Amino acid sequence: MRNTELIIVLCFVVLLSYLFDLLSRRYRIPSVILLLASGIGLRQVTDLIDVKIPYVDRLLPVLGTIGLILIVLEGALELEISSDRFHLIKRAFLTALVSIVVTTLAIGLFFSLWLDQSFARSLLTAIPFAVISSAVAIPSVRNFSAISREFVTYESSMSDIMGIMAFNFAVYNVPGGWWSVFDFVEDTILICVLSVVSCIFLLYLISVINHPVKYFPIITCLILFYNIGKLYHLSSLLLVLVFGLFMNNTELFIRGPLRRWFNNDLFESELEQIKNLTGETTFVVRTFFFLLFGYATDLNLLLEPQALLGSSVLVALIFLIRFLLFKGMVAKQLMAVIPIAPRGLITVLLFLSIPNSLWLPGFPSGTLMLTVILTALVMTWGLLSYREEGELIHH
Repeated sequence: MRNTELIIVLCFVVLLSYLFDLLSRRYRIPSVILLLASGIGLRQVTDLIDVKIPYVDRLLPVLGTIGLILIVLEGALELEISSDRFHLIKRAFLTALVSIVVTTLAIGLFFSLWLDQSFARSLLTAIPFAVISSAVAIPSVRNFSAISREFVTYESSMSDIMGIMAFNFAVYNVPGGWWSVFDFVEDTILICVLSVVSCIFLLYLISVINHPVKYFPIITCLILFYNIGKLYHLSSLLLVLVFGLFMNNTELFIRGPLRRWFNNDLFESELEQIKNLTGETTFVVRTFFFLLFGYATDLNLLLEPQALLGSSVLVALIFLIRFLLFKGMVAKQLMAVIPIAPRGLITVLLFLSIPNSLWLPGFPSGTLMLTVILTALVMTWGLLSYREEGELIHH
């Protein structure tokens, strides 16, 4: 394909994704489903004309990582911290924590029985399926009430962070016994401290940079810090969440001596611009990630009986546990977000990061994609059934 033709195709893809986004807002159908379907369709067309898109396997993790950072940042930039929101934040944290623990245990037990593998080995593969994808959940609830949007943003972002922490612990620390637990606690404290220090440094850069190009270098620093932390197996997604919260709540954090170094009025004027840049960059990255993920899927693998069985049981477990959890822990006004538990970008990233030595033998490859699709369909039902007052319509 020549350069001109490639540029035309890329422009067409972005415009098509924009159309999907408009349709999503109008008809409450998640654009991720349309992008995945387009990717699968594109695969069929390229197979017919004997053309192959190169480097898809390498591009997916890169786009996924950048997309995850941007989406968590975009969500955090919308969150305001105040005393009246503390209960909501605490509830979202507890919900995400209990959900990951219980869902991981349940799915791990299922994998162990289904594939006749040890329970400990099955737990690692279960973790990616226990994590809610903020990349899909946050953009999908734009028509929900303000409290529901905030809850979904907090819950899904914390789910991503805790999922990464649990995954890193399972991969790198299991053989160490109790010393591994101490290392895990030490790493968690370290990333919390580094997150605060890094955020203060980035806010300082924003306050002193006078160059017209300001926000892209800041976002690039975030991506850089995230990946440096990843090299040391730290859950540096927390840094992204903390930076977004700092940026949108500077009047809460910039107090006392810090006022000499930082200007709250400046941050308030800069906030809208960084929100716009983050939102538009996220849109482009999400577009190509989900399109390529759909393209990378072999349609024949989705029709395997074992994959269909596995994904159906997984989705049933996910939403049964979520329903029981919300009944016991979450306020009635938030029951409408029960179906908002999609698996997507973070699930794919963690699943692809499982070392070959820890891979579950006999695991059907189509299970991952089918689980993403089925949870997205359940979410679609929840979006279509949602009323402005925040209740599910009972048909």
